[in-house]
Amino acid sequence: MIFSENRVPTFWDYALMDTKDLAEKGLKLRKELFGDAAVEQRMKAFGEFGEPLQHIINAYAYGDIWSRPGLSLGVKSLAMIAMMAAANRPAELRVHLAGALKNGCTPEEIREVLLLVALYCGIPAANEAHRAAIDVLAGERKP
Repeated sequence: MIFSENRVPTFWDYALMDTKDLAEKGLKLRKELFGDAAVEQRMKAFGEFGEPLQHIINAYAYGDIWSRPGLSLGVKSLAMIAMMAAANRPAELRVHLAGALKNGCTPEEIREVLLLVALYCGIPAANEAHRAAIDVLAGERKP
């Protein structure tokens, strides 16, 4: 990265330099998991203001953690479903439900995870998660 002589480099200039390869790797995996259109839509959702956040997501979430070999992508997806349901994050839950199906998780596996959520995180969290799962599963079955 070449810096302009007219300005002092910012934290993000250096962060982007140090994590460029990681972000590219993460963006590739993210698109494989969720599809090009879905990722592009999410990356543009907050415009220029959200670019640093998207860089962090691509580099650290997908370029680093999701790329680690210790767990399969399916197991990671099931863990994300549990965490997003427990945290009551329905928009992120829907994203990870769709990703789990793409990663080979079955509706039965998703249901079992949501039953664990009910037991350990509460019925209200599980109810919301079931609503999201039914919506996503219904969308996957449409031609």
